[in-house]
Amino acid sequence: MEQIKEKQQNRIQILTTLDQNYLPRLQVLLTSVYLNNPGEQADIWLMHSRIPAEALEPVSELCRLFGFRFSAVQIDGSSFQGAPVSRQYPKEMYYRLLASQFLPEDLHRIIYLDPDILVINSLRPLWDMDMEGNLFAAASHTGMTELANNINQIRLETDHDYYNSGVLLMDLDRARDEISAQEIFDYVKEHGKELLLPDQDVLNALYGRRTIDLDDVVWNYDTRNYNTYLLRSTGVYDMNWVMKNTSVLHFCGRSKPWQKGYIHRFGILYKHYMELTRRYISCTERDRSSR
Repeated sequence: MEQIKEKQQNRIQILTTLDQNYLPRLQVLLTSVYLNNPGEQADIWLMHSRIPAEALEPVSELCRLFGFRFSAVQIDGSSFQGAPVSRQYPKEMYYRLLASQFLPEDLHRIIYLDPDILVINSLRPLWDMDMEGNLFAAASHTGMTELANNINQIRLETDHDYYNSGVLLMDLDRARDEISAQEIFDYVKEHGKELLLPDQDVLNALYGRRTIDLDDVVWNYDTRNYNTYLLRSTGVYDMNWVMKNTSVLHFCGRSKPWQKGYIHRFGILYKHYMELTRRYISCTERDRSSR
């Protein structure tokens, strides 16, 4: 049993959740993981509610090309009968916090990544880190401004930094023991009017004390804030440092690099990975047509 667990542990497990419109973003994310984690074996898990199987096939083909195993986990809406669900609080917001209930029990940990991410260096140090008995490992962007941190602490009645839920290392075994769907649903019912970023707020309010800190400049770099990171580090975190040391670039905010008019510094890098992804997809299409 220990040998099986160790073998699984060597394969990096990656989870994301999205709707059909974000499948192209997932393909770009996968390209970046593949190119910047040479020699790694990875399993890709996608939790969704209603993406047709034919829409998932290009993602599955790309994973085959990269040597990744791909599993789509469709969530039955009946699992959330007791959950507060609305336009502001769709049932998908619960997926990442309750992932341990829907993923196989022989998965012991997993890295959750938002689809608006590029991985530009190895994920292995994150995968291998000691979580010290915590449920999650996550980064906060509070170094940008302590005012936002203080406001979130007051708003959610917490005493820790405000964690971003776009990158999470999850201990699935502990989550199965400690995370209760009903507790989450009850919290949303009671505090719904106070929640600005619903699932992220719930993570912080209920599980912030069971979360270990990650360095955001390495594991959850907010691409809008290059100049702030540079100033905060007195010039150390320049572009050369980021390209060599940062593992996860997170394109936070409403403005996205695949949209027209994106002005932030890493937009051209994202477009480069979009073009690489297009070429890989062309390879899979040629392979399919030759069969």
